[in-house]
Amino acid sequence: MRVDKFLWCVRYFKTRSIATEAVKKGHVKINGQVVKPSREVYPLDEIELRKDQINYKLKINDLPESRLGAKLVDIYRTDITPKESFEALELLKYSKDYYRKKGTGRPTKKDRRDIEDYKEEDKDDAKL
Repeated sequence: MRVDKFLWCVRYFKTRSIATEAVKKGHVKINGQVVKPSREVYPLDEIELRKDQINYKLKINDLPESRLGAKLVDIYRTDITPKESFEALELLKYSKDYYRKKGTGRPTKKDRRDIEDYKEEDKDDAKL
């Protein structure tokens, strides 16, 4: 079975074309080697996959006939991803600057409320 089809079958990617694109970009390695989408995978191969800033590692147990239900995925692969990968993602969530730069685009709802509160404070100060 092709590596892109396998990753689609075990639900790492929503469509096969997205899986193919990820393999073409070099986000997928089999046994430590960057591969093409047409590369065949076999049981006991180890796949390293970079998706959503996490480096997944999985071991192939068996090859499915077609795309699987989510409950059956664990029969065909073993997830050996280290926990540090998921912890790094949690840290990344906290370190991200969720706010956009000033002066770019339309104000958000929070920006609008902050502006209204600021204007109300100015009116209150003017009355005193």
